[in-house]
This record gives sequence, structure tokens and C-alpha cells, in this order.
Amino acid sequence: MTNSTSPDQRAAELRDQLHLYSHQYYVLDQPLVPDAEYDRLFRELQAIEAEHPELRSPDSPTQRVGGEPLSAFKTVRHEIPMLSLDNAFSEDELRDFDRRVRSRLADEQSFHYACEPKLDGIAASLLYVDGILVRGATRGDGQQGEDITENVRTVASVPLKLRGAGWPDELEVRGEIYLPRAGFEKINASAREAGNKLFVNPRNAAAGSLRQLDSRITASRPLEMCCYSIALRDDQQELVASHSEALEKLAQWGFLVSPLLKVVDDIDGCLAYYRDLLQQRDGLPYDIDGIVFKVDELAVQQTLGFVSRAPRWAIAHKFPAQEEMTTLKDVEFQVGRTGAVTPVAKLEPVFVGGVTVSNATLHNFDEIQRLGVMIGDQIIIRRAGDVIPQVVQVVEGKRPADARPILVPENCPVCDSPLEKPPGEAVLRCTGGLICGAQRREGIKHFASRKAMDIDGLGDKLVDQLVEAGLIETVADLFRLEASQLAELERMGQKSAENLVAALEKSKQTTLPRFLFALGIREVGEATARNLALHFTTLAALKSASEEALLAVTDVGPIVASHIHAFFAVAHNQEVIDALLAAGVHWPEIAQNVSAQPLAGQTWVLTGNLDRMTRSEAKEKLQALGAKVAGSVSAKTDCVAAGAAAGSKLKKAEELGVKVIDEEGLIAVLKQGGQL
Repeated sequence: MTNSTSPDQRAAELRDQLHLYSHQYYVLDQPLVPDAEYDRLFRELQAIEAEHPELRSPDSPTQRVGGEPLSAFKTVRHEIPMLSLDNAFSEDELRDFDRRVRSRLADEQSFHYACEPKLDGIAASLLYVDGILVRGATRGDGQQGEDITENVRTVASVPLKLRGAGWPDELEVRGEIYLPRAGFEKINASAREAGNKLFVNPRNAAAGSLRQLDSRITASRPLEMCCYSIALRDDQQELVASHSEALEKLAQWGFLVSPLLKVVDDIDGCLAYYRDLLQQRDGLPYDIDGIVFKVDELAVQQTLGFVSRAPRWAIAHKFPAQEEMTTLKDVEFQVGRTGAVTPVAKLEPVFVGGVTVSNATLHNFDEIQRLGVMIGDQIIIRRAGDVIPQVVQVVEGKRPADARPILVPENCPVCDSPLEKPPGEAVLRCTGGLICGAQRREGIKHFASRKAMDIDGLGDKLVDQLVEAGLIETVADLFRLEASQLAELERMGQKSAENLVAALEKSKQTTLPRFLFALGIREVGEATARNLALHFTTLAALKSASEEALLAVTDVGPIVASHIHAFFAVAHNQEVIDALLAAGVHWPEIAQNVSAQPLAGQTWVLTGNLDRMTRSEAKEKLQALGAKVAGSVSAKTDCVAAGAAAGSKLKKAEELGVKVIDEEGLIAVLKQGGQL
């Protein structure tokens, strides 16, 4: 602070700067300054306010940290009711909604639909007077809710002071407060480490965070708020003409609004949007449980009006549920390729996440103990995308009298070898090694999988047949199979047998990263296999590496290094690798100087549907040229390769000015050895 600047002037300058930096960081995802600079200015403002308490204003960024605990929440009455939405669960129901809308309008009254993802969080209302946040409230019963002002102040994407100009003296904004998936995982990881109860899902965590009487706890949770409407009073109807215009205004005034908002012409456009977002759902950084469709023009909304609890001009088209309740009928134990014994819940079949589910994972025995689950319990299972369904909660109030505990086995359910629990691990492991049929089978299945050796036609059931028939004991035996042997197996004709032999021959041409991943070394996934290959460049160098040398590889820590070193020290593993090489498995040499690769140091992102190759193939080819292939777009991204139906990643790339090429451009880059 210079001598010519008074404390109140400097405090005002700091507030404005910090509001700007916070908006850029939390709302626009375009930070202007490093975190250290923001922290320095924040501490300076704190010091001024400590010395001059009269300068501490409600819109100060220092008020986000949370205050003294409340004894209870006060009740707030909503001047304009916070209504619910009717739901549609099928295309027919959505088309019925459209017919009802059109039947209430004159033939010449045209309109559009605004489409937005339905965030799975907690509805909240924010009241601003003269541009300053004065109140936050929950929906409650729609007529009245709870005053959560101190808690919403801690949400970084909620502006304490409006930006820009043109906002009314009194403005009520409504939106969804939610917890991004990364924040949810972080909170549960901390709770797990502390031995505390875990949240079931991000919505549950957001609700629990917002209803804390101690706002300092809320401040510690990385909540966000995405705004979806302005609650317009009768004297404010001229403020905007459409819903989409209202959201544009909110963005100008500093609010986070959905970048996925789209205005379409008709119900077919709504359905296309629904299908597109359903595909993107699992790749989004937050949970959505459907799409909200609203008539865009506010004048048409007024004509349509309301029923008792919902507007006639809006509907939520729900996605298939990702959580359901069912009965745990039994628990079985599966043995994986590394000997890990996994308890699998056998369920009363239930439709969840778009499919009928009868099995779910219980992870390990520590998780069984944490959940307190018993056979016969009513449980909640969750399925998101292609993720294996998991048991997330026990409904203890519905526990039957004959519920029985889950007993931990002492011996392997496949080979009867003793089970052990290595120090520091939560997983039981079979000590049978290669005498355990399950480990042998699972190792072969992994070796043949798409991301490993990619042996087309060698499915799980065929591997089981080959092992049971005594035709293979190790992965090297696969390359000794003959069509005449295969043709004798159940459901394998001569043509299928010949195709499999051809696929085995084709798979011999691979890459070193794929080969290392296929070997099934504990803790060595795709990324680690690639890092090992790029670091050592040859299999011989990796096989002879000490644990100390392995620690020099990116992302390889002491545990992973010990697993790798131990794997190559086993004589049997060496014999299998030698047999694979003798059978003709090979790969192109890797350049000794990785930094000389044409795309070294560049970050690429793949999005949309590719016609001439899979995304995995494109990723592998880019990595072979030295590129890092990331899952999200940022200002540090060098290039985005966008296929058909690219969505939010393409839009963000365009907003950030990141170079974008189509599939033809990507193929040209690959053919030209990385030349853009």
C-alpha cells in the first residue's frame, strides 16, 4: 500500500482485483495470476480489515472462509415460489409434453426450446440488493426454505458482488449447488483415511455440506453453483425476452452458467440433444441426471402458465437411474490374475443405469466391514456408465431378522491354497500362484485383451475352454495353437479356428508398451507401461534394471518398482518372455532420445467419433510420436483432434483459441510423422 492510498481505497482495490481473479479462475476456468499472487493479495486485504474492522464488507472475498457456527437455520419465505418440474422418462412422454404445449398456443405462435443438463445437486436461491449478495436460501417446500447465506458465501463460483452493469436494484437468481466428481472423491478419500462415514454420492455430499451450521466446514468443501434462471417479479418482465438471454445476462454479471446450453427449433432437436448428452454424461466432471427443456421465449411461458406445482412450459427428461435399492442374496469370492480375492455381491436383479444388474463389487473385506453389510440386507447399488456396479450403502432400517454376516474365507475358492493379507494392503491374496487355475486364466484373458495384445476372437469363454482342455498353460502356448486343435472345441468351426490363428499371428506385431502391459505385472497399467518403455527403450534394459533405476521412471514409486523388479527376477516369467519372443512377438524400436520425438512436450486431446480408427488407436499413435494425450482441454493444450459429434471439449478449445483439426487433419499428422 503506497502512502498516497488510504486504507479504504486500497481495500476497495483489493476487493475488485480478487473478485476479478476469482471469477476468471472459478467461473471462466482462465486464471489470470498464479495462486501465490492471489494468496498475497488476499492476505493483504485480511490485514487491512483486521486493522480497520469497519472496512470489512459483506462482499469482501475474506467472507468466503466461513464464520462462527449457527445454532439453527432461519426460515425464508420465497416471494416467487420455487416450483418443481414434471418428469419425462421416455421419448413418448417428451413428445406428449410437446403436444400439450402446442395445443395451448395459437397456430401462429412460434417458439424454441432451451436445453440444459440437469445437474444433480441442491436447488438454491440467491438474493442481491444493489449488486451485493444479501441472502441465500434452499428450495425447501417451494414456498419457504432455510436461510443458508453464510454457507453460500463460501462457494467460490457465487459472486459476492455483481459484475458489469444493467442488473436491477433487486435480483433473485436460482441455480444448482453441486459437488464436482473430483471434489467428491477427495472428500471421501479424506473421510476414509480418518475412518469416518463416507458420502454415498456427490449430491448427498453437496446436501450435507450446505446444511452445516458451521460454515467453516462448508468452506472446506469444493462446492460450485451453476445458475439456471432469474426469478422475475411482475415489474421486471421487461428485463429479458427469453430464457437463453437471461442466462447470457447472468454470465455477464459474474455467474457460472452451463456452457452446454443450446437453443433448438423443435422436439426432435430436444431428443438429439438428450442423446448427445447421454453419451457425454460419464465424461463430464460433474453428475447430471437428465436434461431440462424449457420454452425459450418468456412471453410464451406466460401464456402457458403453471399447474399447481410445476410450469407447463418446462420438463425434465430423466436419464436411466444410476442408483437403485435391491436385496443382497449372497456373496461369492472371485480370484483375479494377481491372486487378489474380491467379494462379489449376488443381487436380486434390478434395473439400474440402463441395464439389469445381478452382481456388484464389494471391493474388499475392509469395505464390507466399513459398510456393515450382511447377507439379506436391503442395499443401495450405484452404476455409472461402464463402471462395475458397486454397493454404496446399507438400508439398516430394512434389515431382516435372518440377516447373516459375511465370513472371510481362509482358503482360495479355486485351488484351496491358503489366503494371505500382505502388510499395508486391504486385499486378501491367494498364495497358489501358477498352480491356481483362476490366476492362470485371468492372466491369459488380460494378455489377450484389447488394450494389451488385442487378439481378436479370443474371448473369456474360449480361454476357459483352452485351459480346461489342457491346450494352454502360459500365454506363450497361445502361439503354438493350430487350427485343427481349435476346430474340435465346442462352438468352434474350421473357419473360426483359422480366423483365430490369423489373429494370433497378427498380434505378434505389437509395441513395447502394449507388451509390458500385457505381461500383467502388478500395478503396471497402460500409463506406467508406456513410461517404462520410453525410459528404458528396450526390454533387455528394463529386465536388468535395479529398483533404484526403476524409481527414476515417471510415476514409479517404491511399491511399483519392487513389483516390477520381483516379476523379472522370477525364472518362470523369464522363460515365458523368452518363449514369446521365440514365437515371433516383436515391436518397432523406440528412439533412444525421447525428447527428439516430433510431438515431445505437446499435449493433445481427442474428442468426438472417429471413423477410420478408434480413439484408443489414435491415442497410441500420438503417444508413439511423443505426445501426451489428456482427457480435458486447458490453455496448455497444443491441439484438439475433433471427430464427428464433438461436444463440450471442442467448444472449450474454440473459446480458448486452441488449435483444432478434424480426423483428416489427424491422419495427415500421423502420416507425416507429427508435422502439423
